Amino acid sequence: MSTFVRLPQRPWFWAFLASGLTFFATFALTQGSGNGALLSAALTFASFSAIVGIGQMFVITMGPGNVDLSIPATMTLAGTLSLKYMGGETSMILPGLLIALLVGFGAGAFNYALIRLLRIPPIIATLSASFLYQSLAIWSNRGLRIKPPQALADFTTGSVLGIPNMTVVGILVAVVGWILLERTIFGRWLSAVGQNRRAARLSGVPVEAVNAVTFIGCAVLASLTGYLLASFSGGAALNMGAEYLLISIAVVVIGGSSIAGGNSNVPGIWGGALLMFLVVSMLNSYGFGAGVRLIMTGTIIIAIVAAASGRKASA
Repeated sequence: MSTFVRLPQRPWFWAFLASGLTFFATFALTQGSGNGALLSAALTFASFSAIVGIGQMFVITMGPGNVDLSIPATMTLAGTLSLKYMGGETSMILPGLLIALLVGFGAGAFNYALIRLLRIPPIIATLSASFLYQSLAIWSNRGLRIKPPQALADFTTGSVLGIPNMTVVGILVAVVGWILLERTIFGRWLSAVGQNRRAARLSGVPVEAVNAVTFIGCAVLASLTGYLLASFSGGAALNMGAEYLLISIAVVVIGGSSIAGGNSNVPGIWGGALLMFLVVSMLNSYGFGAGVRLIMTGTIIIAIVAAASGRKASA
């Protein structure tokens, strides 16, 4: 019983509660029609948001001012170059994945170099870098929409025992992220940096190494998402990552991580990702226009964050 009493104090509880209520609100409107498809779609699209959200969460954990705004452009560049390299050949699936991950590694290293060597704030550095990555994607794409190998497309759109393959990938990434954050010395270093950078440095934490690994890891997860999303959608579009800029930040906040840094949780990322998709689906089901959907989505997000913050303060 005490476990259930303590549940509302968990930072991820409110995101999952809101996701469940939103799903049942849609269920009530449609009287159960098509809700199996809705759940499958929610699990699939939430996985993309969760993967980039986990990367963004690690960056935000480093403290105020730390956020990666190059995620959409990194996704687009990785998806474009990997699909172009694979050329639709099944034998090139793994080399294509390696290309995508190398793009992420290079983007993350470049982001950190701008921050470290030129002393540019992370927000400005990653925003500036995103224009470079997007330009490279445009130059390499040149209006072509190269299809992914059929085996890769089948994997990204397929499922096992009714569970979408992308959901399995997203959960595996979340498990690895949770282990890194909660069970390794890197996670303790990261939290220490986010709580007090100067104190962490004085206590022997390799602050700059933590910064570098975090920005590189975030970009690698973004590139992985770009590779998977391009394969899922049948090709790499130049605007394929646009919506993930705000989503990657929103799922971190909704999921209960502290925007001030030093205090994050991985399960909440999945709760926030599911909520973001289900809210839009619910409002679409009720026939609201685009403007109303945006207003109500923002209002719902504010309400969830306020409820979680209020509960945490009272506890």
